[in-house]
Amino acid sequence: MNKSLIIGLIVGAVVVTAGGAIAMRSYSDRYAEVVDVKPVTKTVSTPRQVCEDEVVTRQKPVKDDKRITGTVLGAVVGGVLGHQVGSGRGQDVATAAGAAAGGYAGNRVQKNVQEGNTYQTTEQHCRTEYDSKQETVGYDVRYSLNHKESVVRMDHDPGSRIPVKDGVIDVTSSS
Repeated sequence: MNKSLIIGLIVGAVVVTAGGAIAMRSYSDRYAEVVDVKPVTKTVSTPRQVCEDEVVTRQKPVKDDKRITGTVLGAVVGGVLGHQVGSGRGQDVATAAGAAAGGYAGNRVQKNVQEGNTYQTTEQHCRTEYDSKQETVGYDVRYSLNHKESVVRMDHDPGSRIPVKDGVIDVTSSS
């Protein structure tokens, strides 16, 4: 084999290897290699109002809250019935006792009638409920630059590499 050919091949191989090394160094000077990317999230709660119609039973307004009408009517009826019992002094006692018992009974009857005097209405009842969801707020990116690993938080997923400017990663650019 020709000595010049062998020397040419060796010199060519050295030039190609050196060129590749320079190209790789140039590439590694322009980009940092991304080793790992982890999304950073936070929980966001959004309030919303939920309303439902509900049937409600209410008592009608009472006009005679002391129940005087029922007491008086009961006393009159009780007195008349008591007067029918006995004679003389016993009749007077029976009348008084009948009036007292009738007054009490009339009061209770009017109370029961008033409490049973109701109406129904539909009312809207509302409450606040919360919907929760996870939102990504950034990315913790572990990268290698000049054989040294570091971590940086970025607002986007950089992919497999991060641009380097003046020996520092450029977190604002996408590769």
